[in-house]
Amino acid sequence: MARQSGQKLKLIHLQEILRRETDEEHPLTLRQIQDLLEQRGVCAERKSLYDDIEQLRLLGEDIVTVRDTTVRYYVGERTLDMAQLRLLVDAVQSSKFITRKKSAELIRRLESLTSRHLAGQLQRQVLVSGRIKNMNESIYYNVDSIHGAMMENRQIHFQYFDWGADKQQHLRHDGAMYTVSPWALTWDYENYYLVAYEAKRGTLRHYRVDRMLRIRTTDLPREGEEEFRKLDMAQYTQTVFGMFGGQAQSVTLQCANRMAGIILDRFGQDVTLHPADGDTFTVRVSVVVSPLFFSWLSGFGTDIRMVAPADVVAQYRAYLTEILEGYDGV
Repeated sequence: MARQSGQKLKLIHLQEILRRETDEEHPLTLRQIQDLLEQRGVCAERKSLYDDIEQLRLLGEDIVTVRDTTVRYYVGERTLDMAQLRLLVDAVQSSKFITRKKSAELIRRLESLTSRHLAGQLQRQVLVSGRIKNMNESIYYNVDSIHGAMMENRQIHFQYFDWGADKQQHLRHDGAMYTVSPWALTWDYENYYLVAYEAKRGTLRHYRVDRMLRIRTTDLPREGEEEFRKLDMAQYTQTVFGMFGGQAQSVTLQCANRMAGIILDRFGQDVTLHPADGDTFTVRVSVVVSPLFFSWLSGFGTDIRMVAPADVVAQYRAYLTEILEGYDGV
């Protein structure tokens, strides 16, 4: 008997067909499977398909048999179910630091993890969002470069930029290279940040990953491990507003009782809420005092008031006064 075409790849083709063409709502008969294989140039006898399906099961593929008017097959449990895929697609689509191009690419890859029928549901979900996305395509590769340097325990060089009013990148320090020891990546305020040790200043600092250019791994071993081990990342991201650096200080806030959820969401469940006069409570929290902290605070009006320490309250008053003075004559 002549050797049938494509037999060496038959099992692979069969697995791809079952994964892409079937799900619980779209099982296939053996005849349909044979037709799809033939479209790929693979001839398959009915009896051999029984054996092939059993081989795929032995390899870990969850192929479910449906027996009603006829016998049909579909892939049941997958690496990721639809709820998990929807969650990941939402995360990718809503992530400001991932460009539109890379978002579309990642979502296409996620769609390949389910049947083409269910993938359509993910595609419809993608159309929901029209939010602003990052303009720097290189972030996708920056993250990979930083992870590689951390795995190799090496420092990195890079240039750092800001966007100008001309919508152009303007390098800080006249384009001088930064040299730091990368220790962690964190996602905060819809942006990716690198937490790294800068030997020149002897301290941990953070950098927007999408503003880093020409990252290169050096031959220098990382420094600052002791400083990083002291860092509580959860507390760090709670304390630093908008990732503005500075010295952490304890401040006391007096809040309307309805603000309890806001405080717990921002500072965690470990803070203590002390009942105060009327329908208010006070809470003492650690923050990095910065314009971003003041803007967060002002957004709640009198529902959240800072009452101590006096010097930080004075800074906040000066911040508000400067804003009001900027509207004189408007």
